[in-house]
Formats: sequence, C-alpha cells, structure tokens
Amino acid sequence: MKYLVLLTVLALWAAPLAAQQAADAVAPEGSGAGAVVTSPAVAEAQAAKAAGKPVEAQDWMVSAANPLAAEAGARVLREGGTAADAMVAVQAVLGLVEPQSSGLGGGAFLLWQDGETGEIITLDGRETAPLAATPRLFQDEDGKPLQFYDAVVGGRSVGVPGTPALMKSAHERWGRADWAGLFDDAIRLAEDGFEVSPRLAGMVALDALRLSRFKVTREYFLSDNSLLEVGEVLRNPAYADTLRRLAEEGPAPFYTGEIARDIVAAVRGAEGNPGVMSEADLAIYRVKERAPVCVAYRVWEVCGMGPPSSGGLTVGQILGMLEPYDLAAMGPRDPRAWRLIGDASRLAFADRGRYMADADFVPVPVKGLIAKDYVAKRSELLRGDDALPEVAPGRPEFDHALHFADDRSIEFPSTSHISLTDRYGNVLSMTTTIENAFGSRLMVRGFLLNNELTDFSFRSHEEGVPVANRVAPGKRPRSSMAPTIVRRDGVPVMVVGSPGGSRIIGYVVKTIIAHLDWKMDVQQAVSLPNLVNRFGVFDLEAGTWAADMAGELEALGYEVAVRPLISGVQAISMGDALRGGADPRREGVALGE
Repeated sequence: MKYLVLLTVLALWAAPLAAQQAADAVAPEGSGAGAVVTSPAVAEAQAAKAAGKPVEAQDWMVSAANPLAAEAGARVLREGGTAADAMVAVQAVLGLVEPQSSGLGGGAFLLWQDGETGEIITLDGRETAPLAATPRLFQDEDGKPLQFYDAVVGGRSVGVPGTPALMKSAHERWGRADWAGLFDDAIRLAEDGFEVSPRLAGMVALDALRLSRFKVTREYFLSDNSLLEVGEVLRNPAYADTLRRLAEEGPAPFYTGEIARDIVAAVRGAEGNPGVMSEADLAIYRVKERAPVCVAYRVWEVCGMGPPSSGGLTVGQILGMLEPYDLAAMGPRDPRAWRLIGDASRLAFADRGRYMADADFVPVPVKGLIAKDYVAKRSELLRGDDALPEVAPGRPEFDHALHFADDRSIEFPSTSHISLTDRYGNVLSMTTTIENAFGSRLMVRGFLLNNELTDFSFRSHEEGVPVANRVAPGKRPRSSMAPTIVRRDGVPVMVVGSPGGSRIIGYVVKTIIAHLDWKMDVQQAVSLPNLVNRFGVFDLEAGTWAADMAGELEALGYEVAVRPLISGVQAISMGDALRGGADPRREGVALGE
C-alpha cells in the first residue's frame, strides 16, 4: 500500500506548485488525534484544545507546535529554568519531531521581555547570504528569474544557519540551567525513537519526490523506498550525535569545525543545483541584537521584530490603521470588520513590498512607516464602504532620497512558533524556520538545511529601479515572521506568533484583535477562522464560517478564494492567571503549572 501511495505522490511532480499547495493543506489534526500522548498533562491539554478552552496555570507556561517539544520545555521550566532555557530544549526537540518546519539548519527571530527590568530585547538569528552570492543568484543565463523549486531544491538556496548561535546567545544572556542538560530530551528521543505524527507522515508523502533527490535525505525519510507511517518509530542517531557535540562544546563545531565542513560539502556538492557557501561564511556568522518595533494600539503596546523581518512593522501598521475604527462594536462575523482588516493589510503589504528588507544593506524608513501621522493618513483610505479598488505604497518620511521597486517575493509556509513565560516573569516569543517544507531537502548530520535565500527577490531591479530585498553578500532575506509581545503599561498581557509564510502577519493580527477587541480568551482567539488579504484576493478558511462570508465580501468588491489556511498559532495570555492556547489546525499544545 505504501508503494502505491508513493507512486501517486510521484505523479504530483508534474505540477510542483500544486503539490506545494496540497502540502500546505494537510488536513488539520484537530485536537492532535494520532499524535503521541506522552503524559496526563499532554492528554489534558489536547482535551482542552479540542473543547476550545485554554490551559490555565500560575507559575509558567509553554505553547509549542508538538507535544514532545512542549514537554521538554515544561520539564526545564518545572525544574526552575528560565524561558530562555526552555526555548533551547523545545527547539532541539522540534528539529527532530517536526523537521519540515525548523531546526539547527535554519534561523529564527526572538523577542524577550525581562522580568526584572521590563526591557524588550530582540535577537536576529536570521540566515545570511554567502559572501559569494550575487544579485543574479536566482536568475538564469538570460537574467530571467528561476522557477521557485528549481531554485529551492539543492545548495543554491541555503543560507548560513543562525539557530544554533541564537540558542546559545539567548542562554548566555538569560539562562540559569546547565546548557548541556537542555539537550537531554532531544538526544533521548533521537536515540530511542519517537512516534511519527500525522502531520510529519502527511508532509513526507506529499514531498516524497523532492526528498528522494538526495541520498542522505532519502535514506532517512524514505527508508527502503517506502513512506513513513503514522505511529511508526523513527530514530535519528546522527542528530543525537550532533546534539551531543552542541551540548559539550556549544555551537563552535557547527560554525568552525567538523559540522561546518560537512554543511559546506553538502551545499557545494548538491548535484544539479550546487550552492556557493564557504567555511568562512559560517565562521563569521553572528546573532544580532535589534531594536524592537513597538506600536501603540488603543490602550496596549504591540512589540515585534524589526528588519530584516517585516513582521513587526506590518503588524504594527495594520493595527495602527485600524485603531480609529470600532471593531469591538462590529464583532468577528461582521464583513465590515473584515473589510477594514483586509484593506489595512493590503496597504501595509504594499509598503512591505517596496520598503522592507535588511536594514544593514538598504535604508528602511522604520520610524516613518509607523509614525502616527503617516499611519493616520493611510487609515483615512479605509473610510469608504467598499473594498479599495487598488492600493499603492505610501510615501513615509525617509532619511534617504532612495526609491525602490515593488516586490512580492515568494514565501511559502513551513515554520514553527514557541511562546514561553517562566516563574521569574520573563516572556519569550520566538518564530523559527527552515522556510519551505523540508527546506533545501539537503540533510547533514541528522538535520535539514534551510532554503531561506529564496525569501530574497529573484529580481534585482524592475525597470532599472533596484529592489530592496535583492540578494547581496552577507545580507539577510526579508521575512514575515512576527513573534509578538503585547503589553499594557509595560506589563505583558499576551505573547503570540505563528508559522504560515507571508500569511503569518494576518494570522497574528487576527489573534490579537480577537483577544483584545473581541474579548475572546486566548484559545478562542487562536481557533477563530482565518481570513487573510495580502495582495487583493481575500483568502477564507475552508470548512469554517469564514467561507460563508464569501458572498458578502464579493459584494464589497473583493475577489475571494476559499482554501485551507493552516496557521499554527501558539499563544499565552497573562492576567490573573496564565492561559495558553494552541492552534487546533496543528499538533501543538500548551502546558503549564
């Protein structure tokens, strides 16, 4: 039977984009049925999610995309570790049990609010382009952009990973637990094996041909040329060995030692699509501390990640444009509310496409894009009753007289999010990724390498005007990842984030509005149907009441598409208690005590 399924999957290769859309639409797991129930706490959390209720706690909380990863974080927090300690444990397990989404071969953005000082600090662990990369990296000999999967699969798309360095940097700054012990759960699971979840099995089936292209990857995911089955025990001794090296020596071997040499060999030796990464690229990689992007929204302050992520700026712009409008009075099923949200998003995405990129390489008008007078002018465009017939980038105050071309770089969803708070009052929000499902499909020492460079624009110029998000040596590609901390008078009230490619921004905005304006508890806010408009088409989540709004939104002037919108929001609200929510569309849970 498995062979028959494999043959069916191979037939999908004739339409690679359709196959990717199918992968994005892997059936939601509901309460996580079929996933491993490893403890009574996980069983209770899954039952709460299925019932649409948040998990409540007093001292600490973890919300992560897989029960095994959440349990690893819970152990660390229970034993007195900080949110930074728990993040290391969670990420190490996610890279094993959810390898299609994140891992050591990828990158991440992290927000931290310190429990003592109240300060918000952001760390940029985004991947970088190799020094040998050029603006024509993703163009053919005639200067035309490559097809997406021609660029993705292989070494060309691999950026220098940042996740191991970010894990270590966060632990050095804010950790209390012994570094080596944070890998115990992941090492044990890698050696003894873990039960394959429904989502992992489904994603492998839909991506079988690409996974079979490289020997090491094929032997792990498609052993004996057969598909993984749900509940099958999968072992990864190579990953266990890698984690032991990290536990004993920190990330040094990853960036300057044997692991680095193996990464470069895999990238440069990728048959049919080699990359240009060198050992020097890994050796010079550094995590960067960035200024947070914080925007006032009613009585709250919403803080996110700045460039090279577009998440904080775009979420902030959308909420800023919506502030003059009484969304609370309209409610979540009012098409007028979604007209406002949808068109605010379109306006923000227009600015995103033109202005947002790695601020170390191009001038990004960060202050101008979220300035109150500028956002107010953009908000005025929402005053009508129907959909905006067209949108265009605005003209924010700029520190430089440079202009950029519009850009809509492709950004497919395969990412993960971790929300954490500890007994010391620290709050952590981290979105972590290898970009496309299974990244470049290259596997080294038990982990997959990212395809993050395809988040750059494949075009360097448009009619002679440069694209801000073009490829450059050492540059970090623009992202939509939007790890977010919401606070009131400096006190955190919500931590939230999601996977989902460029739809991440819409998923996060929806969850914030549902919780703050529509007074839903955090689980209700996470579970609320997704309605997302980035570039004009209103995407409505299939199988929910959102799809029933198609006619009303069409009457307002929108083109509508009903499709699966598989977000993966992980959120925690803070008040008289900690309340955790996990997206019912995926396998994650919230655990706390």
